[in-house]
Amino acid sequence: MTVQRKLAILADAAKYDASCASSGSSKRNSVGGRGIGSTEGSGICHSYAPDGRCISLLKILLTNFCQYDCLYCVNRVSSNVPRARFTVDEVVQLTLDFYRRNCIEGLFLSSGIIQSPDYTMEQVVEVARVLRVEHDFRGYIHLKTIPDASPELLQKAGRYADRLSINIELPTVQGLEALAPEKDAAAIRRSMARLRVHIDDAKGAARDDAATPVASMPGAKPGRAAAPKFAPAGQSTQMIVGADATDDRTILSTSANLYGAYRLKRVYYSAFSPIPDASRNLPLAAPPMVREHRLYQADWLMRFYGFTHDEIVPASAEGTAGMLSLDVDPKLAWALAHRDRFPVDLNLAPREMLLRVPGLGVKAAERLLVARRVRRLRSDDLKRLHVPMRKVMPFVLLADHRPGRALEASDLAARLKPAPVQASLFSA
Repeated sequence: MTVQRKLAILADAAKYDASCASSGSSKRNSVGGRGIGSTEGSGICHSYAPDGRCISLLKILLTNFCQYDCLYCVNRVSSNVPRARFTVDEVVQLTLDFYRRNCIEGLFLSSGIIQSPDYTMEQVVEVARVLRVEHDFRGYIHLKTIPDASPELLQKAGRYADRLSINIELPTVQGLEALAPEKDAAAIRRSMARLRVHIDDAKGAARDDAATPVASMPGAKPGRAAAPKFAPAGQSTQMIVGADATDDRTILSTSANLYGAYRLKRVYYSAFSPIPDASRNLPLAAPPMVREHRLYQADWLMRFYGFTHDEIVPASAEGTAGMLSLDVDPKLAWALAHRDRFPVDLNLAPREMLLRVPGLGVKAAERLLVARRVRRLRSDDLKRLHVPMRKVMPFVLLADHRPGRALEASDLAARLKPAPVQASLFSA
């Protein structure tokens, strides 16, 4: 099999892993001569570096052969799909060739399980080692680690990778036992804990070295030494949404636990996609894509806006059945359910309450806090920040604005839904 054919198979097989790229885009392509470009292609994806830069990654599997039979996975051992396997050298050369042609800035590498978890992990780590040590590759490397692999291999992976990820797969232990019986939820958690310890130790060593004078230079000022790094971009994970009956409240509870216990950088949510020859234990249809979107919005509220998971989907809420609203975003849904907390006086309220106003983001709240030190805030200040005025104004007090009875209106939720987009005059 040619390398090009392997690339076609193993890039396509990697597209289901969302833990290095966003998903949710509608499927579009230029087949038939209409339009330019495609969202369905595989092989190169976009991710974000620790400093916020958007980077392009070669996203492939080392192999889609796998000895596991996870029911939701298109690459499971019982799946009837074309199989391929790269050698270590082939992945290295592909990465370098794409990089030299300025097509990519790094590599995302995952793999099916072959022979044993340790054998597979050794191959994945060897790719990163050869790139870093033998070719002095300075690009971004994200390795998908295998939880059953030995601690020594996980530690070695962190020396060469910018980010490591271990997929928790499903939100509950019961779901994992039902749909992926070969996988061990406890082993996944243990590996996450080991990675956290190594990451914390490396950061602690870097801080200590930065505060220690260079011994060879008498009287030298403290400076940052080259402390060994370990996955400096942290670790992430992925959960499949909609493959079982787990509700959104449970999913967010699991995410909150992962963030707190293992200091994950990101939890990615991947809407279940029906696969060929699927098991009867799986749904026949994919969940609404907007559900995945709402989970990302809720996740953002937990990470940056000070919300707790049980605030976003409270257990006592009637009619929610533990699910996020598909009609409105989670922040607006919370505000509508807590109208007694509004309107918020933007000239007096603390930062924590500004962040709970629908339509106000973190940057906007910070700028308002700075501006109100020197003057009373007015409607024009919000307009200059380009916030969605229609969404914000019913929930705030300003020097020249009071919402009156708008906040009490029974149809407020309907009026705040996004307006339908006008079709372009020049659209087909």
